[in-house]
Order: sequence, then C-alpha cells, then structure tokens
Amino acid sequence: MDDGLLSIGVFAARARLSAKALRLYDRLGLLSPAYVDELSGYRYYRADQVERARLVALLRQLDMPLARIAEVVEADGAEAADRLAAYWADVETRVAGQRTLAEYLRGRLSGRSSEMYGKFEVGTVDVAEQVVLTETRHTLADELPAWIGASLERLTAAARECGGVVGAPFVVYHSEVSMESDGPAESCVPVADEAAAREWVARHGRTWETRVRVEPAARLAFTRITKAQVAHPQILAAFEAVEEWLAGRRLEVAGPCREVYFADWDAAGPEDAVCDVAFPVR
Repeated sequence: MDDGLLSIGVFAARARLSAKALRLYDRLGLLSPAYVDELSGYRYYRADQVERARLVALLRQLDMPLARIAEVVEADGAEAADRLAAYWADVETRVAGQRTLAEYLRGRLSGRSSEMYGKFEVGTVDVAEQVVLTETRHTLADELPAWIGASLERLTAAARECGGVVGAPFVVYHSEVSMESDGPAESCVPVADEAAAREWVARHGRTWETRVRVEPAARLAFTRITKAQVAHPQILAAFEAVEEWLAGRRLEVAGPCREVYFADWDAAGPEDAVCDVAFPVR
C-alpha cells in the first residue's frame, strides 16, 4: 500500500464529509477509494481526490440526481459547467411551473377562481385559411410534452420540402388529454405548397400518421402564457380563463381548443411568453 494514502477518517475530515457519505459515494460509483485493504476492508484515498469529493457533496445539495452528478464530475472544464447550467435551467423551469400550479390550486381551493382567471388577458385574432401538415396521436398528459416537441420537429423538417413553414405551429386537442383521457391530439405546421405536402405525405405519411388538410379561416379567442404555464395541469387555468371570458360575452366555441407555439421553445426562459391558448369562436 502507498504510504501517501489517507485513511477514510482523515480523508473525510479533509473533504468535510462523513465516512458514511464516502461509503455511499463509493457504492454509487461517484467516488471510489484508491485502495481497499483485502483483509480489513479499510478504504484509503489519495489527497487529490478531495476536490472531487467536495464537488459531489455540493452537487448533491442542488438535489441533482446521482446519474447527472456522475456526468458532471466526469466531464472536463467548460463541458462540466455546461452540464450544470443545463441541469439548473431544468430546475428553474420546474420550479416556475410548480409556482404557477400552486397559484392555480390556491385559487381553486379558496373559491377565488374568477380572481385567478383575471390574471389572464384574453383577446381575439382573425387567422387566415392555412394548409397544414399534421401528425395525430392518442397520448396521455405525461407523454404529451415529449410528443409535441418530437412531432413538431418532424413536421418542421418535412415542411422544408413543402415550400417552407408559413405560420406558427399549433397543437389541436380533438378530445380531452389528461392522465385518464388520451385525446387525440394533432400537431400542425402551416406550409406554403399544398401539392408538395401531399406528395410528401404519400411517400412518408404512414410512418407517423401524417396527413395534409386545410385549416379554415377562423376567429380565435386566446390568452398568451409563459413557458412555465404550459405545463399540465397549470395550463388548465389558461384554458378555463378563456372559457370564462367567452361565457361572459356570450360567444360560442366553434371548434377544438389549441395551443399556438410562436416562440423558440429551447431558447425561452420559464417566464418568457411562448404560447397562445386559443378557441375558435363565432
């Protein structure tokens, strides 16, 4: 054994960690001892492992999952910093969504739903007829975000062969999507060339249940929401606010509700506006 190695007690003191924590890190593969005595089972560490031990402990204070901690500590320099930044961006998005959900639930539980809906500014906009490339799927609420992102990415790529994207992508809900009801939902990307779109669907459409249709001109009642508010069930407050606004003006819903995504989702922060929650009306 190398005389320069530190016993687990000495190493724990230098790293400002408990021996129990070090045993856990070893078991999880985050920080293995430099040497383990086969007879006694005693663990020994090198002095240059102190910094890694402290880093693991600090990352755990951020409630970072162990798998992501492993990714950070194994990366070098700028890559490690980028991985941490990406994790923290996810945390901020989640917390912002939870804050919105808490406000929504507090309004419901206190019987102040109308006050809660008043935080949403509702208006109308006229939308021209559009040719749309679409993908439809039955999906529950927990699967919905991943599917929306993937389907819109596929449709946007396909639109390049169909004259390009000529309007904001949107998702239409033909029936309720929740943890008990699976829709279906329909992702839509407006394209310039209907004939090219129909040719593309003839070649590729069966793979993803893709088709082309003409979305008629409509007047939409809508409210604009942030990235944090898009999460389910937080987004329900926005839908309900528009429905209450319509009821107060005796306007009739003329089609399925939808979400219109007008911003770069990946570049947006939790409090940036990214989506219009809308109902066709007459």
